[in-house]
Amino acid sequence: NAEGYILTNNHVVEGADDLQVSIGKDTYDAEIVGRDPESDLAVIKIDGKNLTSISLGDSDELQVGEWVLAIGNPFAAVLDQTVTAGIVSAKGRTNLTRGQIPFEDFIQTDAAINPGNSGGALVNMNGELVGINTMIYSSSGGNVGIGFAIPINLAKNVMEQLIQSGK
Repeated sequence: NAEGYILTNNHVVEGADDLQVSIGKDTYDAEIVGRDPESDLAVIKIDGKNLTSISLGDSDELQVGEWVLAIGNPFAAVLDQTVTAGIVSAKGRTNLTRGQIPFEDFIQTDAAINPGNSGGALVNMNGELVGINTMIYSSSGGNVGIGFAIPINLAKNVMEQLIQSGK
């Protein structure tokens, strides 16, 4: 948001000693505000000026077949700032992490979510954040058109608690 809070995945920042966030040509040092391993969400914060926030959508209103964009940073040093398009393939996907993430309610999409896209935005055609890109299902380790995002309606509640109390 405009205050510098950034919602991402816990597995992206877990174990990190130093965090940096690049926005365009600017790089900021970041600190972890809070992490929630059970939802695989985390909030970090940067100090920046003239930051732009993204509008939050309503993931409950998403429809199977609706177009979405997955924004990410796969293979960071080579392919930064990518956008892929796809549709919502399913909602409410569970039993994908074998208990590693107890709160599962994933949006499934065929928009390419590649290794390194975790924590990126899943947006609807109105440019609203509707999910946090989290993982792929793949036997090869690469994108095969089955990606998953945490619905923003679940993430909003966790995000607000992490900002307020760090947990």
